[in-house]
Amino acid sequence: MKTTNTNSDLGQLTANTIRLLAADGVQKANSGHPGLPMGMADCAYVLWTKYLKHNPEKPDWPNRDRFVLSGGHGSMLLYSMLYLSGYEVEMDDLKSFRQWQSRTPGHPEAGCLPGVETTSGPLGQGFANAVGMAIAAKMTAARFNSTKDGLFGTHNIYCFMGDGDVMEGVASEAASLAGHLHLDNLIVLYDSNGITIEGKTALAFSESVKARFEAYNWHMIEIDGHNHTQIAEAIEQAQAVSDRPTLIIATTRIGFGSPNKQDTSEVHGAPLGADELKITKRNLGFSEEKEFYVPSEVSQLFAQRKAELLKESAVWYTEFEAWQQGNPQQAELYSRMIEKHIPENLESDLIAALPEGDAATRAISGKIMQKIAENVPAFVGGSADLDPSTKTFLKAFPAFQANQFHGRNFHFGIREHAMGAVNNGIALYGGYIPFGSTFLVFADYMRPPLRMAALMHMQNISVFTHDSIFVGEDGPTHQPVEQLASLRIIPNMLTLRPADGVETAVCWTMALRRKDGPSALLLTRQNVAPLQREADFNPADITRGAYTVARAKDSQPEVVLMASGSEVQPALAAKAILEQDGLGVSVVSVPSKELFEQQSREYQRRVIPESVKKLVVVEAGVAFGWQGYFQLPLLMIGMQQFGASAPYKVLAEKYGFTGTRIAEKVKAFIAE
Repeated sequence: MKTTNTNSDLGQLTANTIRLLAADGVQKANSGHPGLPMGMADCAYVLWTKYLKHNPEKPDWPNRDRFVLSGGHGSMLLYSMLYLSGYEVEMDDLKSFRQWQSRTPGHPEAGCLPGVETTSGPLGQGFANAVGMAIAAKMTAARFNSTKDGLFGTHNIYCFMGDGDVMEGVASEAASLAGHLHLDNLIVLYDSNGITIEGKTALAFSESVKARFEAYNWHMIEIDGHNHTQIAEAIEQAQAVSDRPTLIIATTRIGFGSPNKQDTSEVHGAPLGADELKITKRNLGFSEEKEFYVPSEVSQLFAQRKAELLKESAVWYTEFEAWQQGNPQQAELYSRMIEKHIPENLESDLIAALPEGDAATRAISGKIMQKIAENVPAFVGGSADLDPSTKTFLKAFPAFQANQFHGRNFHFGIREHAMGAVNNGIALYGGYIPFGSTFLVFADYMRPPLRMAALMHMQNISVFTHDSIFVGEDGPTHQPVEQLASLRIIPNMLTLRPADGVETAVCWTMALRRKDGPSALLLTRQNVAPLQREADFNPADITRGAYTVARAKDSQPEVVLMASGSEVQPALAAKAILEQDGLGVSVVSVPSKELFEQQSREYQRRVIPESVKKLVVVEAGVAFGWQGYFQLPLLMIGMQQFGASAPYKVLAEKYGFTGTRIAEKVKAFIAE
């Protein structure tokens, strides 16, 4: 089928060049998704050559527009645009699509190429990241712009999303939040082609997306996604909207230009095939013999656009230097924020500020967070409607609300999934260390963004309270037993479960200093007492993941009791009982199992000496992941079932987490 259009010759040539670069890349790899790039090539052409503000030579320009391809399966579209726009991307990168150690993986990964703003692929995550970026831009503008200067956050967040994104629940959560916050700097182009992997979207999807987003308080525009004039007018209209985000519903044809596969599910996730690709090239006016071909007119168009962008960026940097000189205090604050500066003495300051007496680690953490907020300007965050319980509200600062963008507290509402993905977007924007909080059992609702943060090596802190069956009367629906183990198995996730105030303070500083991945702090609902440690205790020992809290009387233990969080105290009580029977017992606190296992054998042997014959782990969770170190026999005192509704002290007795019950089990284990 020969396509018809009313677009300019150069515009159509450019869009078709983008289509065929993507189709060639997928065909050469014999793997990939050509349908989305071919369908959205017109929107990409108009946006990137006329409106997107960026700097290919300085991809980290702070005031650039952000472009998020939420449907990451269409990655060849993004890679083609970066190549054409003059980024540090070679034609060989396009030709090595999806190959081992190439810079062009199957789905975009932050850091794989300059200009890739986020790792996208799991549908809806990129869209929610874009919402987070829009929030961060508003915060930055509110912090640093004045009536005279408007250097910061004066840009837009553009996002391409498709039918699959729209169907995912995380997109609904994030869209609702974005509309509530009136994020008018967020412009989303919806690739509405009516096709998914299984066939037409009508198989499972019949709602009005327009009506839904109108209900979310979005500005709505409907266009033909292949009409360049309509695309340009829609973007300009969206840029002029000043009180809400905009969704541009672009009706498109998946696999546009392919005579036999356009408008079919077949073109969604498979190469066109050699014969169909040749036919498609002829259909679009290209030589079927040329691969990865870029006409000179197209190269010139992008070169001209790059020159314009470099001039615009240069003006900004000149004005930025003048702003720094004229506003030294604000400039210092901006620098500390961008660098995510953490004071050198933060650990000692937090420990010195700890409350006295027994307290829940969630309450201790809440006090610590107030001190952190005073000293770390990058620190922002909120909860999924739970800050009265998680104790995470930063009291000296207002909440971030529509048209009150200077706040540092977020009310995410009951949207755990969006909270995680939005915080990822805030972190990706730059200059912020975001935190999000909820009960540990609800970490399951935000598993995908936790995984994505770890995959991106991105700093993001999760505060999970109510961390065990000792939640008590709420019962098994709210009592986590498998969540601790499930967090530990995520590669590059630092899971921290402190036992008292000192450990909580040090764990917080560990999370704040960790710049190459996310951290999760697991905190108690019930009170714990300050630990009585050995005289030579050094808080730095906590950073090694495990350390000896109480040594055996003769320093040659036969048994080591390893425990985390609130279970350290009953382990100490069990030690006292066992020592009455003449056993040599030491107790080890394990705030981070993963960190301990990364330590040298020498250090591990200091914690588990050669004299030890048996190991015992006390943890109110499933046993998964624990093993006997140094081939020592291991007794796991944990949970093999869900909990029950009862006061937490009753649960401790019934499930065997009192000093007496632990001692009984250890005696039986030793006697075996």
